[in-house]
Amino acid sequence: MELAEAEVDAIIKRALAEDISHGDVTSELLIPPELQGKASLLVKAKGILAGGGVASRVFLKVDPSLRVEVLTPDGERVQPGDIVATISGRVASILKAERTALNFLGRLSGIASTTAQYVARTKGFNAIITDTRKTTPGLRLLEKYAVRMGDGKSHRFHLGDGILIKDNHLAALRTLGMSLKDIVTKARQNAPKGLEVEVEVNTIQEALDAAEAGADIILLDNMSPDEMRHIVGLIPSHVKTEASGGVTLANVQRVAMSGINTISVGALTHSAKALDISLEFEPQTLKLI
Repeated sequence: MELAEAEVDAIIKRALAEDISHGDVTSELLIPPELQGKASLLVKAKGILAGGGVASRVFLKVDPSLRVEVLTPDGERVQPGDIVATISGRVASILKAERTALNFLGRLSGIASTTAQYVARTKGFNAIITDTRKTTPGLRLLEKYAVRMGDGKSHRFHLGDGILIKDNHLAALRTLGMSLKDIVTKARQNAPKGLEVEVEVNTIQEALDAAEAGADIILLDNMSPDEMRHIVGLIPSHVKTEASGGVTLANVQRVAMSGINTISVGALTHSAKALDISLEFEPQTLKLI
C-alpha cells in the first residue's frame, strides 16, 4: 500500500470513533466473547479493487489478535464471487469492524473502478485522466490513491501544489483593473521556482491571451470538443491544455480526440458509486473456544 501508515491510521481512528465510540451494543449483548470464526470479503460486482490494506488495518485496529489475509492486491480487476480477503478470530470483533472496513473498501474500489472506465475510453489518445480537489473532506489522501489504482493520475493535492488561476481569481482581480494578460504575467513573474502557471479560460480569445502572457497550462472550462480542438490548433505546442467541466463517460472519448493533454474529472471522486462488497461468515468455522 503506497500510503503513509500514520496518516491512514489517523483517518481510520476518526472513522472508528464515528461508528463504535459508544460500543457495539448488539454484538456485546448477543455474541459470546469466546465465539470465533472466519469471514470473507465477497465481491458482488465487476470492478477494480482499492483499499484492501486500509480495510485490513481497520480490523486490526479494532482487535490486533484478528488474522487478516488480503488475497487480491489493490489495482486488480475483480468479478462477482471473488473473495478478496479473509478475517479470522473473535466474531464480535469482526462485527465491530465490519461496516467501517467495508465503507472504506467499497468507496475506494468504486473510485478506482470509475477511474478505470474513463481511462479505458481514452485509450489510444495522448490525454491523461486526472482527479480534482472535489474529494470527501478528510479522505483526499485515500480517494486520490484510489484514482491511481484505477490508472488515473493525481492533479493538485492541495492549494500549494500549483498555481491555478480560476474564474473567481480573475473576477476579483478584474475589479482592480487587471486584464487576463496582466494577471497571468504577474503570476508568471512571481511564481516560485518549479511551479507551473495554469489559467482557466472560457473563450478562444482568453486562451490566446493566456498563452501570449506565458501560461504553462491552459484549462478549457466547459468547452465543446470542437472548441477544444480549435484552441489546441491555435496555441503554441509547448503550452499544455487541460479540459475540465462537463466531462462524462459518454463524451470523454470525444474530448480526448480533440488533442487535449489532460482531462480532469471531478466525478471520479465526488460521484463514484461504491463497489458492492460484503462480509460473509463461513458457518462451519464458527465455534466457542
